[in-house]
Amino acid sequence: MASSSHKQQQLFPNLYGATAAPPPTPSTQPNHHLVTSATAADVLSKLLHRLPPTLSLPTRRSPASTTTTISFSAPNLNDLILSSASKLGFFQLTGHDISSQLANSAETESLSLFELSKDQKESCFPKNWPLGFDADEEEEDGDGKGESFCLDGSCSTESKDLPLSSLREFTRALEKLGLTIFDKVANAVGVENPIGEDPTRFCSYMWISEGLHGDNKPAGGSYPYVIGLQYQIRCQKYSLLADSGWVSVSPQVDSVMVTFGDIAHVWSNGKLKKVRGRPVACLGDGNNDSRGVTMSLLVTLPMDSMVAPFLPNVNSNENGDNNDNDETQACDNKGKKEESRLMFNSFSFEDYAWRVYHESLHFKDPLDRYRI
Repeated sequence: MASSSHKQQQLFPNLYGATAAPPPTPSTQPNHHLVTSATAADVLSKLLHRLPPTLSLPTRRSPASTTTTISFSAPNLNDLILSSASKLGFFQLTGHDISSQLANSAETESLSLFELSKDQKESCFPKNWPLGFDADEEEEDGDGKGESFCLDGSCSTESKDLPLSSLREFTRALEKLGLTIFDKVANAVGVENPIGEDPTRFCSYMWISEGLHGDNKPAGGSYPYVIGLQYQIRCQKYSLLADSGWVSVSPQVDSVMVTFGDIAHVWSNGKLKKVRGRPVACLGDGNNDSRGVTMSLLVTLPMDSMVAPFLPNVNSNENGDNNDNDETQACDNKGKKEESRLMFNSFSFEDYAWRVYHESLHFKDPLDRYRI
């Protein structure tokens, strides 16, 4: 089975801007033998501002951000979802009907998969890419190795001895919730839901990943999707690669972290922000023996799908009457057409998914090659 190794990279901002004035002439007051920390910081700041434009310094990962919280029972649920999706590309959902007991049972079954022998891991699961077992080949010495399982929506296996009933029920519950959320955001955007209720127009993958202390990347390859859901079982920070860059979030316990993927971004013609890949658990704040498992449900497309923007219809004068409002109507329609201009060419989902999975494109947006 194909496997993928993602290498951590750093982002470097350009420090452009006018060169700061030289530091002031030293004071003629009596000599100061001690320099305060504030003075030292001020001098360092001035020196940094005098760096030439071609020199840049690395940035750190964004600090923890406040995640928008939306209750499933909110009266203006559609508007709230659209607002978060168009500004951030993610939010945490509370008030859903998925029980913590089911989530914990599913996690217990997921953890048992990593206790299987390597031969069992490779023989008990389908090998129809991207389904199956995956291990980081470059780190099989055990140092920070990550493993993952990708299961279909029914959590099918090649063995009847694996008790995955809770994981299967949990997967179906997340899938149902994800389809409901996307239907609401599609209505709010003003486009027909490309998925609808037709099971042939979408598929779901449950991605179960294990990472060890010090890992800052997801186990297994990235994969394009429409909407992703991840139940928050305990207090845990995650890193997301949003359109604004890497952000760190700490969802509430028992909430569901909802992310909109690159396919939703294209379908909405760029109106919905996107999160690339699955949330990455931040395991660096523990002891060296700390382990973590994440269960991410991705609602995505069948391999033979084509991906293209879906745009709202532009209203026209149905009566065809010539009146004083014709010119105004024409201007309005022209403005709407400009707003609805296509931002992406259509493309094959299978080709795109292969690129995303195998080419480690976390720091290069794979959609760039399809932009108009």
